[in-house]
Amino acid sequence: MGSCPYCQSVTYTGDTICYSCGRILANIRSNKFAMEQQFNKGGIETSYKMTKKPTKGGVVQSHTGRSVNLMKNRRNRTRHLVLLFLVAFIMLSPQVRENLFEKWAPGIQEYVLGTFADSHLYPNEATFTIARSIAVQNSNSNGWVNEDIVIPSDVQSLHNSANDFLFTDGEMPSLTDTIQKIHSVNVHFSDGTMCGNSACNVETFSIPIDGTRLSYENKINSTKGHSIWWPGYGGDNHSCQVGNCVKMMFDLQPGEAVIYVFEVTITSTSYSWWDASRVDSRVAGTAEGINVDNSGTFSDVENRGAGQKFRDFTNPKWYDRGVRYDKGAGLDVDYGYAINSQEAIVNETAEQISASLPEGLRDNAYAFSRAAFDYLEKHVEYDKFAPVIARSGPLCLEDSTGDCDEQTNAFLSLLRVKGLPGWYVFGALADSDYKSWEGHAWGYILLPMSDSWCNDRNIELDSCYVEASVDVVNNKWLLHTPNAYISWIEEPDPTGTLLNNYYSPATVSSSQVVRIQPEYTTFGEVDTNGGLFQVKILAENLR
Repeated sequence: MGSCPYCQSVTYTGDTICYSCGRILANIRSNKFAMEQQFNKGGIETSYKMTKKPTKGGVVQSHTGRSVNLMKNRRNRTRHLVLLFLVAFIMLSPQVRENLFEKWAPGIQEYVLGTFADSHLYPNEATFTIARSIAVQNSNSNGWVNEDIVIPSDVQSLHNSANDFLFTDGEMPSLTDTIQKIHSVNVHFSDGTMCGNSACNVETFSIPIDGTRLSYENKINSTKGHSIWWPGYGGDNHSCQVGNCVKMMFDLQPGEAVIYVFEVTITSTSYSWWDASRVDSRVAGTAEGINVDNSGTFSDVENRGAGQKFRDFTNPKWYDRGVRYDKGAGLDVDYGYAINSQEAIVNETAEQISASLPEGLRDNAYAFSRAAFDYLEKHVEYDKFAPVIARSGPLCLEDSTGDCDEQTNAFLSLLRVKGLPGWYVFGALADSDYKSWEGHAWGYILLPMSDSWCNDRNIELDSCYVEASVDVVNNKWLLHTPNAYISWIEEPDPTGTLLNNYYSPATVSSSQVVRIQPEYTTFGEVDTNGGLFQVKILAENLR
């Protein structure tokens, strides 16, 4: 026999752990003959030995002769605490154990799953310059190119919603946070020639960001005879077709090329409309955010914001692209509408999502929206090679794959089954280093706070809701992050004309004029503040 160097309990030949304290008996020789020899000499050899004189509990002497207090090891202390709580839990009555388990099990499950879940890292705030570069070239006779580029605007965290509560006593709401601040907009023209590492013959035009307009009649002409102006929205060809924009007209000689760069300097700040412990405390917004407990129902939506978003963004069908998809075997299915809540697969999926919720949450606006978000994360894969004409919401669900537009189509289609407003945001998304950008689209949704929650705080029901960003493919639930550039937020338009104009901003005189698709890049350094925060890729437990 020997003794455990930790607790002094008796150990036997061949023991690899101490059955009294549960610790591993380190470096035990595995050879049976060697073990017997060690036993005959007085015990199994370990890398720890008891000190020669009495010491306080947990102090042992290592093979180097150094005294080590094993009880100071954090892992050992934690193990002892867990064992202590386990013993205490076992000694409780069955009824108490059941009540405690029901209360704490979701939190324990969240902790365990969160420990192993994948995550994204984002800066809390970033100031950067994003450039949208376009190149055109005329290969034959005289030609022309007309281009519109939307001028981005400042974006507030919310508009007439939970951060803009109107109190029943008439108190004015506090100012909302700015999640995107535009500092400057410039446009550069170049003929593409280089002088060393820099472009030659560059002309720069500063675009006002205060809404000032410049008509076509007062347009500015470049030295090469190209024109630029910013007229505001209107119905003629010399006006913007989507909000405020910069319009450019290029007259090109045979063989002439031009590069034009739209450059925006921005400060973008993180914001969360989700009131949850999972949100990093450095991210603003959670104090006025929404969760499953303070959410209203589907029927509350019409009583928020004068019902305007309900009327504008709950149409069962939206944006008919006029396309039909050949599904093979002679079956030709019409999935032309980008958002379509009337197709069977959308309704079946919505009912499956509802059925997964506890009975008391099946008309909860937050619960359904979050469950739809988690459903797509689990069942729909990202498609890097999505078709040029984006899949509709129904087709995305049917194929179980889709890119950012397509999964947003699916998400908004599911919401509209329940009469929940959802609309689009367009712009670009950078990687974590701001070295690579790509065009991006995601969603905004309206969620009402419950009547009781609003009344308890003396908040007018009409203003008691949130309008929040949801990016399905990037796992951003009710979250804006600084690597997202907001170019344009969808305006009410059942025909989809505005969206089509946004995606088709240029016209050319003929096929002889080649226009290279826009490329986004970062100019200069990115200034980040507030540190990094983590977003777990983890479904929410709504039970």
